[in-house]
This record gives sequence, C-alpha cells and structure tokens, in this order.
Amino acid sequence: MSNTTATLNGAAGVDTGARYHVRDHHPENGTLLGFWIYLMSDCLIFASLFATYAVLGRNYAGGPSGAELFDLSLVAINTAFLLVSSITFGFAMIAAQARNLRKAQVWLAITGILGVCFLALEIYEFYHLIHQGAGPARSGFLTAFFSLVGTHGLHVLFGIVWLITLMFQLTKHGLSAENMRRLSCLSMFWHFLDVVWIFVFTFVYLMGVLP
Repeated sequence: MSNTTATLNGAAGVDTGARYHVRDHHPENGTLLGFWIYLMSDCLIFASLFATYAVLGRNYAGGPSGAELFDLSLVAINTAFLLVSSITFGFAMIAAQARNLRKAQVWLAITGILGVCFLALEIYEFYHLIHQGAGPARSGFLTAFFSLVGTHGLHVLFGIVWLITLMFQLTKHGLSAENMRRLSCLSMFWHFLDVVWIFVFTFVYLMGVLP
C-alpha cells in the first residue's frame, strides 16, 4: 500500500522528501588502499626472491661467477635510465597537478622511452649471458639471478603497458579525477620499481663482483 502511495505521490508531482544518492563504485580511498595492499604483496614477492638469491648466490656449480659475467658499466647505464625515468615521472605529476595536460603527456612519453631503453639493455644482457652458456639452468646462482632480475623486468614491462594505456585515457578524458587517481597509482608503482632496482644493483651486481 505504501509503495502504491509513493508511486501516486510521485505521479502527482508531490515532493515526498525522499533523497536519492548514487554511490561511487570506485571511491578514491578504496582504490588507494587496494593499491597499497598490492604493493605490499609485491614487496613479499621480491623479498622472497632476494632471500633465494642470498642462499643460492654463491652456488656456481663450477660455472662462472658474477665477477666473471657482470658488466658494471652496462648495468650503471641501465640504472641511470631507470632513475632518470623516475625524475621525469615526477615532472609529469607536477604538470598534471598544474592541469597542464600536454606537458604531462610529454613527460610521460619520455618516461616510457627511458623504460623501454632499460628493458632493451636488460634483454641484451640476458641474451649475452645465455650466448656465453650462462643461462638460468647453468647453476643455482644463475637461476636465482634470472628469477630476480627477470621478475623486475616483467614489472617494468607491465608499467610501460600501463603508462601507454593511461596516456590514451588522458587524451580521451583529460585530467579527470579518475585519471589523476590512476596517475598517482602508477607513480607509486614506478617509484617502487626504482627502489627495488637500487637493491638489485647493490645486492646483486655490486656485491656480485666482489671476490
């Protein structure tokens, strides 16, 4: 009966005092919380890989060691690519907060190019090692090395794909609240990869060349 009355009142144009609210299915706090949970799970993955490398890093099985294989000059250049990309992403965020879409996209494009350069050098390093007979099956050391560095490389690849997708969304929808939230999440992800790489560079490469 009450439903019928409400229907009739609505049809007659009577204001029944009811208020209707559309819920936001993607609240900002929920998105950021979920993304932080994802980053924490990624931390656990990399912690496990670092622990595995710590155990197997000296198990050469009669094969070559890091001191014989690693080219620190090449790795230093690759590190510079990734660290500079973190700076350019920061410039993109500054431009986005200033509501300058074009400048933000330019800095994002530069970030993506630097990320591609990083991946290209990493693939070259893997190819060179495998060509020398130092593939992941050669020893426990190389298995742990390829697992750790390769997992980080896959994350960088995922970040580049995400960045390209976001650039298309920015072109279509501009600096909307949703795109700014996505940009912030990608920024955290990209800087997280830089921090992980600093540990990789120090723990794997620099310590790996020590006798």
